[in-house]
Amino acid sequence: MSEVIKKSLVNDELVDAFRKNNAVIFEQTPDFINKLRSKYFNEFEALGLPTKKNEAYKYTDIESAFFGAYKRQYSPQPLTIDIREVFTCDVPELENHLMLVNGWFYDKENKLKLLPNGAIIGSLIEATKQFPELVEKHYGKYITEQNDSLSMLNMSFAQDGLFVYVPKGVIIEKPIQLINLIVATEELMIQPHNLIIAEEDSSVSVVICDHSLNPHAFLLNSTTEVMAGKNSKLEICRQQNAHDHSVQLTNTFILQKESSFVNSVYITLHGGTVRNNLYVKLSEPHAHNKSYGLWLADKNQHIDNNTFIHHAAPNCESNQLYKGILDNASTGVFSGRILVDRLAQKTIAFQSNKNLLMTNDAKTRSKPQLEIYADDVKCSHGSATGQLDEDAMFYLRQRGISKKEACHLLMLAFADDVINKISIAPLRDEITGLVEKRLRGELSRCNRCKVNCG
Repeated sequence: MSEVIKKSLVNDELVDAFRKNNAVIFEQTPDFINKLRSKYFNEFEALGLPTKKNEAYKYTDIESAFFGAYKRQYSPQPLTIDIREVFTCDVPELENHLMLVNGWFYDKENKLKLLPNGAIIGSLIEATKQFPELVEKHYGKYITEQNDSLSMLNMSFAQDGLFVYVPKGVIIEKPIQLINLIVATEELMIQPHNLIIAEEDSSVSVVICDHSLNPHAFLLNSTTEVMAGKNSKLEICRQQNAHDHSVQLTNTFILQKESSFVNSVYITLHGGTVRNNLYVKLSEPHAHNKSYGLWLADKNQHIDNNTFIHHAAPNCESNQLYKGILDNASTGVFSGRILVDRLAQKTIAFQSNKNLLMTNDAKTRSKPQLEIYADDVKCSHGSATGQLDEDAMFYLRQRGISKKEACHLLMLAFADDVINKISIAPLRDEITGLVEKRLRGELSRCNRCKVNCG
């Protein structure tokens, strides 16, 4: 069967799956979400999966990533194991633990937490039942400007996901952690949808950890919508640590209002094929966004990070730093676009991508872009790709440090620029340890899992 025919069949199979199972899918969610499902399904059917003819996906074959006999769970399925007995969180200091298993909330008794300060944390589906007007006000509102069919597909099949609502003036001191766990005895396609709302003068940190418990192939296509209200402060950290048979696709949409501040950090430790899309709109004056990414790849892994920062208002600032370390025959992609509207005067925007290639077979492609229509701005972008600094290596070797250890120290120093942007100290320390193990080749596919998958 030719590649072209297989790709056509993938789109047809997704369309057929929705049509045959939409009654079960619609049972999970209220009418206002189901109307959006139908709307975005029609748009997905018209577009299909992104192809390599699409400039944004030129170097990542998304269609081929969907090859495989992926099953879908249209409703929560019973588990044969006690997840909390076989999986231990890497950062026990993060007390606000929430868990998704195969796209569904695991804790059936306490799906939604109503905190004394008025904040709401837990299951998105449960929030649609208890607070429908609040969810309807924001759900699906922040992806409309991006004609991306992966998020359309997610909106069509969306399962459960994390819901965070922080009222005006409320500060949540302790980070909220979502453990997104894949437990599969067969190939699965998982499509969670997260919604994070921070009202005026509020503050919250959210940590999302993607893990897998066993080596079965899976495809994760997740969407996260974020609304940062006036003067709000948010931190969003995502750690991706799966296996070589995984496909991990993330779509994050952030809308920032006046004087809001959002810091996002993506750390990719393991994954077969990974594509992270980040879309940020600075819609009102004095908004500030910082975006960071670090990816570590070896074997034949492929990691692709795509960012689009839209400066739509004056006096806003954005900073991006993305770094990759590639070994063996792995491949990496960074594509970053900054758009400055004509009315967005006094914009400050910086973008930087740096990559380390540890072998001659490792390859990376970098495409930083500036599109500026205002005349009073400070903007820059740059990209650098190379091998370890020979002078630094010589300096370390002269002091009795072995070549292997010197390489390790230099790689860790290279990665540290991104890791240090995580403000949550326990998480930052844990990520430092995981990155160090990963660079030494000591980090197992399933960190701290008690199940022997061999």
